[in-house]
Amino acid sequence: MQPRLAFYAPRFVDVSMLRRACSLNPHVMHRNLSPWPFSSGTPKSQQGSPRQPAPRGGLGPSGVGAGAGAGDGGLGSRTGGATGRRRGPSAMELLMTTEHLAGENLNEEQQVEEEEEDDDDEDVDGEDVLVVGRGRVEEESFTFFDLLSILAENCSITAVEQVFDITSSKESGSKICPLLGHQLNIYYEELLYLLRSSIIGKVLALRVTSHTCSSHFRLNHSKRIGKEQMGWFKHGSMGGSYFQSRYLVIWQMIKLGNRCFELLWHASQLVKERDIVKNLISWNSMISVYSQRGDAFSAFDVFRRMHLEGVGFDSGPNEYTFGSLITATYSSSSTGLCLLEQILSQILKLGFLSDLYVGSALVSGFARFGLLDIAKSIFGEMKERNTVSMNGLMVGLVKQKRGVEAMEIFREARHLVGVNCDSFVVLLSAFPEFESLDEGVNKGREVHAFVLRNGLSDTKIAIQNGLINMYAKCGVVDNARIVFTFMDVKDLVSWNSIISGLDQNGCFGETLMNYRRMRRSGLVPSKFAIISTLSSCSSLKMIHLGSQVHCEGTKFGLDLDVSVSNSLLVLYAESGRLTDSLKVFDLMTEYDIISWNSIIGLLAGSEESPSKSIDYFLKMMQDGWSLNRVTFINVLAAVSSLSILDLGHQIHALMLKYSVADDIAAENALLSLYGKCGEMNDCEKIFSKMVARRDAVSWNSMIAGYIHSGSFSKAMDLIWFMMQNEQAMDCFTFATVLSACASIATLERGMETHARAIRACLESDVVVGSTLVDMYSKCGRADYANRIFELMPLRNEFTWNSMISGYARHGLGEKALELFMKMRKEGPSPDCVTFVGVLSACSHVGLVEQGLECFESMSKTYGLVPRLEHFSCLVDLLGRAGDLDKVEEFIKSMPMKPNVLMWRTVLGACTRASGRNVELGKQAAQMLMELEPQNAVNHVLISNFYASGARWVDVAKARTIMKEAAVKKEAGCSWVTMKDGVHVFVAGDKSHPEADRIYAKLQELSRKMKEMGYVPLTKYALYDLEVENKEELLSYHSEKLAVAFVILRTSSLPIRIMKNLRVCGDCHSAFGYISKIVGRQIILRDSNRFHHFSDGRCSCGDYW
Repeated sequence: MQPRLAFYAPRFVDVSMLRRACSLNPHVMHRNLSPWPFSSGTPKSQQGSPRQPAPRGGLGPSGVGAGAGAGDGGLGSRTGGATGRRRGPSAMELLMTTEHLAGENLNEEQQVEEEEEDDDDEDVDGEDVLVVGRGRVEEESFTFFDLLSILAENCSITAVEQVFDITSSKESGSKICPLLGHQLNIYYEELLYLLRSSIIGKVLALRVTSHTCSSHFRLNHSKRIGKEQMGWFKHGSMGGSYFQSRYLVIWQMIKLGNRCFELLWHASQLVKERDIVKNLISWNSMISVYSQRGDAFSAFDVFRRMHLEGVGFDSGPNEYTFGSLITATYSSSSTGLCLLEQILSQILKLGFLSDLYVGSALVSGFARFGLLDIAKSIFGEMKERNTVSMNGLMVGLVKQKRGVEAMEIFREARHLVGVNCDSFVVLLSAFPEFESLDEGVNKGREVHAFVLRNGLSDTKIAIQNGLINMYAKCGVVDNARIVFTFMDVKDLVSWNSIISGLDQNGCFGETLMNYRRMRRSGLVPSKFAIISTLSSCSSLKMIHLGSQVHCEGTKFGLDLDVSVSNSLLVLYAESGRLTDSLKVFDLMTEYDIISWNSIIGLLAGSEESPSKSIDYFLKMMQDGWSLNRVTFINVLAAVSSLSILDLGHQIHALMLKYSVADDIAAENALLSLYGKCGEMNDCEKIFSKMVARRDAVSWNSMIAGYIHSGSFSKAMDLIWFMMQNEQAMDCFTFATVLSACASIATLERGMETHARAIRACLESDVVVGSTLVDMYSKCGRADYANRIFELMPLRNEFTWNSMISGYARHGLGEKALELFMKMRKEGPSPDCVTFVGVLSACSHVGLVEQGLECFESMSKTYGLVPRLEHFSCLVDLLGRAGDLDKVEEFIKSMPMKPNVLMWRTVLGACTRASGRNVELGKQAAQMLMELEPQNAVNHVLISNFYASGARWVDVAKARTIMKEAAVKKEAGCSWVTMKDGVHVFVAGDKSHPEADRIYAKLQELSRKMKEMGYVPLTKYALYDLEVENKEELLSYHSEKLAVAFVILRTSSLPIRIMKNLRVCGDCHSAFGYISKIVGRQIILRDSNRFHHFSDGRCSCGDYW
């Protein structure tokens, strides 16, 4: 059972009495009392060290009870060790000694009253009672602020509230210990026991001297108070409090609120609810704490109430009031500037603009918000300036990328106000913001030389850190390494600077090495080091090392930081672990706008989850977050990939509402959206308004949009316009233009673009080089593509995949497999796109066994999960080989349901088999009608399938169904590119200006072909017509019209013809004869592959 204290009080206890108590140190007189209310027996700190009375001694110069022994720590010393040093009397012992000394001053009546009170308490509770004196110290008294400091640092709001309640009772006076002297070292368990006892006894034990041990509390023992001990206090009534007028306690709570925000909130509630006396100091304290907490709204609310209620004992707000309010505006990006302008009007009205403190704060404030002209004007009008005002103005200029002006301010003002270490640090941060980094580096080296001459770099570690940061941001990472290497002392900022600098300059491996060195030096990483290290792991795709850094961040509690969590989102997403990214986001304790933008952007860029990006965007809006340009750009990317035009229109309307639609990046995102949705009219409207703001991305988006919508001629016109106007082109512009040339196989324009890339010194760029490989292979020059590939100094996955697919497209299956084997040895690891090209190559040349082996190696060797396109390639491989039974078995054993593309492949294979396995063909036709009944391609394939088996009744039914469905077949067309432009031909069309000559030339070629043994293959005329009509229908296919037109032009160059549909068998046969007749190579590219005709033979070997 815990003992209870009862109190009797002499009227006065003077300080001399306490001093005598320190020297006499009698034993505590009590019955069955353990002085440790929170543990049985001796406390851990005293176990194994017997309690000995301190040596007698008076008040020495070092504090109360300084003993003569060298090992004695004076009164209350808790230093211990192997020798078992003695300690002075505890707080309880000291109080009891004071009671004995003061007892002689009590009169009999008081003694009788106290004894009766003690007897009553003992009879009621049956507890042991410790008799402690109650008195009043007349010397400089002090409140219990230090106790509140301890509790606040432990963030125990419950304990603070309970202690405040204790001191608010009428019986408890106004003061609670600490006791006496700077080196007084009481036991906290006893202190809390006394507090508990004061609750039970409804009286107060002590008044306090002015020399407190507050700093000693905070430094040595603040963490000793646990939650269990705090729970000892009982919540008392605050009503009718004696302490209502003791506002100093409230303001001390406010002061401590900067460390414990719950305490600040509680104190502010007390101020609102009670009639607490307020003065200027108290108002300023609340405003200052809210300002430091970044709560501008609350700070200005206090200022408003200050005006309404009156300041109190003072005349009005002073310079510290305005200084704190100006600082509070920094935290609010949306309303901060408005608040700053309002407070400026108050400052001007009250005449505080000339004050040095207020003026410096205003300069920093307006500079931070980018109103540099106002900041410079205030700085110029200040009668007195100091280093703070100069540094504040420089910081604002640096943030606005005006480094040259910051340097000029430093140069002009340094002789007037003087400079300090911070001035040089700010100056060094200005040099990376120069338009010319070379100039910035040179100026930085001048400052470096100055600090070396004056010895500042050796004594001021902040300047050395600034030099590392400056050199790294200017791209001179070697100089940053040198400064870091020769530093005698490296602090955490030094390591952060070099680690982040190396990461920013692409030295990812070195970043990881320095992080390891920092950890070996014993330093605990900061969030900046963790962020840069995670970025390097992400760039190197070292997901396992990144996970280890994540674990270390969790160990030190840094994973809860929002910036670290944002880096983890990117790390896992770029490593393909999108699920882990979502877990990180869901476990975040707080978010910022970057968090939302990151998760939306990462999901929008994924192939699997673009729709989730829209879900998170909607949740972001529901949670009340303000949307910015990055948010809209990311969600537009998701909408573009899904081609949801209606949602795109709604987001466009939101952009107009948020006034971000005129931002060039947002406009480019809209161009991409409408282009992918085929709404080129909307694209043209936006593009026409961007006359003064167009950049390379704008041109790229327009060209890509025209290509996607099939407007090839407009795409080429725009490319021609760009080149004629010498529009600046970067590597991505060249890639887009070359992709456009590849789409319509305009070799001449592609070669012209290649020449421009050479003049721009971008030919060796991996993006441009890879696109050149793709362009030449799609334009029929696999030899040029191979030459570019071999000359490239650097190749990526796209380069290898383009060359393999190029060989497959040209029917060079053996070369594609050879290159694939070379890629496995020398290049990057094959991906899913690589295997699509390899399987297609095997399909085009009939390499069935090799194709099956490659398909199996995807999962067994490379750990890749086959997708539907891989299964479609395998179905095509088996179908072209005529093995329809295996095709049927393969489809049944697939782990996923076949899609439209696969059923089309199956139906095409059945068509080429001339009606064999009719049941499989009918099943494919039925599935196509169920999946996409409105797609004209499906109806045409079904009609062709029945026509290949001469089932004309079924053909008629298929055409009737197609007519009833109101779908139209895409018209077959072919085109050739000549010097005077692109010429397009449609079957049987006579609208061309040279139509008569073209048809005459075709008749001539037909007559010569028949003389050589050509027989029209009428089975490819998929209509139930007479033979003569079928021959005539075949004679005027679009590719034949195109080849006749080119032959009319005198030239010995190869004839290049492009066709939007698959070439028919009759035209394929005819082109072999025509190539022999005219003695020229004919290169035909249809929707499936290239055919090279020369001297009567085709490169496909009639296996197509």
